[in-house]
Amino acid sequence: MPLIEETVLPGDSVLTLPVVVIGNGPSGICLSYLLSGYRPYLSPEAIHPNPVLHTKLEEARHLSIVDQDLEYLSEGLEGRSSNPVAVLFDTLLHPDADFGYDYPPVLHWKLEQHNYIPHIVLGKGPPGGAWHSMEGSMLTISFGDWMELPGLSFKEWAASKRRNIKSDRVMPEEIACYYKHYVKVMGLQKNFRDNVYITSVSRLYRGKDDEGRSQLNENISTQHLEVEDGQKSLIKRNWEVRGYQRATDGSHVPFCLFAENVALATGTFDSPGRLQVEGEDFPFVLHSMSDFGAAISKGKLRGKPDPVLIVGAGLTAADAVLCAYNNNIPVIHVFRRRVTDTSLIFKQLPKKLYPEYQKVYHMMCTQSHTVDSNLHSAYTSFPEHNVLSFKPEMKCVLQSACGLKKILKFSVALVLIGSHPNLFFLKDQGHSIGHHSNQPITCKGNPIEIDPYTYECTKEANLFALGPLVGDNFVRFLKGGALGIARCLAIRQKKKHELIESRDGGGDGVP
Repeated sequence: MPLIEETVLPGDSVLTLPVVVIGNGPSGICLSYLLSGYRPYLSPEAIHPNPVLHTKLEEARHLSIVDQDLEYLSEGLEGRSSNPVAVLFDTLLHPDADFGYDYPPVLHWKLEQHNYIPHIVLGKGPPGGAWHSMEGSMLTISFGDWMELPGLSFKEWAASKRRNIKSDRVMPEEIACYYKHYVKVMGLQKNFRDNVYITSVSRLYRGKDDEGRSQLNENISTQHLEVEDGQKSLIKRNWEVRGYQRATDGSHVPFCLFAENVALATGTFDSPGRLQVEGEDFPFVLHSMSDFGAAISKGKLRGKPDPVLIVGAGLTAADAVLCAYNNNIPVIHVFRRRVTDTSLIFKQLPKKLYPEYQKVYHMMCTQSHTVDSNLHSAYTSFPEHNVLSFKPEMKCVLQSACGLKKILKFSVALVLIGSHPNLFFLKDQGHSIGHHSNQPITCKGNPIEIDPYTYECTKEANLFALGPLVGDNFVRFLKGGALGIARCLAIRQKKKHELIESRDGGGDGVP
């Protein structure tokens, strides 16, 4: 579905929207759901297990959650997100989930067409984002129910598709299929554009910071946009979004559109983390599970006498260890932390629910290298070691915490130390909008700084962010970002319509 032909001059006839969402993963999908007019209400029979929260919900039972004071509702709640609205929405959708309960949501949903806010969701691939490119052989860390989006039970969807879900955890391909189906069954397709690549997102003017340009754009900053009910609303152009859409024949169709608001929902899977050491660019040093899986499937590692070198101590690195182990490929596993470090993800996972990761952690602890020992036949860990360099003869120089160096031979190296968002399309790659200015945006160390209840960037008006970009890695919690943004935009849309109506009324002599 084409977007719009390239337009050079801002004054030309060009598409203008209240909201442009960049990213079509679960964050972008959930935001589109709420912007499309779906509203959550407290179910008539529902009783939330938190009595204080339930009392607050009863006070405004006739209002949707979008129309209520989110700061008031989320006050005093605790959960595994630092964003209060994320914790609130999660406890409404999955009450007391962290205590092991499987209570149903206390919300029911209504489609209210009059609350529709025109928007477009732009993504590189089909709806579902990075879930379509994840390895299908591994199970998700979260339960299937926690991966679902509002209004469509994952279990019911799986049953209707006659999919055999054997456990509470599922494969990424199931989740990707669910997200793609969700957009269709909820009637959101009209808002989505696939195969879209953003090249720039920029301000048209900056008010007092650039009065000359602001004045220049004064006459071209508004345009009538036809909305579904046939009415026309006046749109203020704050952002210019440029990019191209890849056509079926492989050609690139450029586009330019304007938006009053931009929501960043890109996730953090764009750029793999790098060690920044000598030799990391050699072709035998890989940075993704998909490349590693391709090497195995093509038989490139079959019969190799040297082990695979895996760097990292997260779940993706553990997946790589399991993949190699299950294919009878010996492993050297290098990571910086101690095995007793409480921040290791393995220390935070219940053993019974995640037996495969506990197996990896057990090997990390019991099959580690010591100064006097040789490598174990199938797996050897090197805790508290750093990679200093890779050599062209497929050797790696390691350094221990006490400064001892060791040279190891390997068949292929796999660096899995996390990933970072690629916000190259923003000014200064978005470095100015993080908690720490002039530093790259990262999920843990430097997320985008937002208002905790509206998810608007504190350093850039009319720019919103949600999901991993603001520290919410789990699907459970990114839905709160969609709620905060939807409420903020709904309030602004209402004020704008009231202003237009009063202006029109005054012009016609109507009191």
